[in-house]
Amino acid sequence: MDAIFSTTELRDHPREVKAAARAGLVRITENGKGAYVFCSEDVFRQEIDDAVERSLYVARVEDAIQCGRAAIDGGDCVVGLSAARESVAQRRAARG
Repeated sequence: MDAIFSTTELRDHPREVKAAARAGLVRITENGKGAYVFCSEDVFRQEIDDAVERSLYVARVEDAIQCGRAAIDGGDCVVGLSAARESVAQRRAARG
């Protein structure tokens, strides 16, 4: 969970806010409402790396779903456990 400090705390206790910013994202509030996000450069880089990794994961999942849909549309699928077992057996036999 992100640390939350007010702008007054940022002004009066910068050392504590900076320490929290070295550990993760810090939310700065004004008049009780979110106003800013503060963090160290290392945390910022890690947040970007994490966002890129999540985006790449989503793209891989979307590609897998599209491939699956294309296979189904092309009839390259089986329905049921016994049909799946038979398909695997046929593929193994074809390999020799």
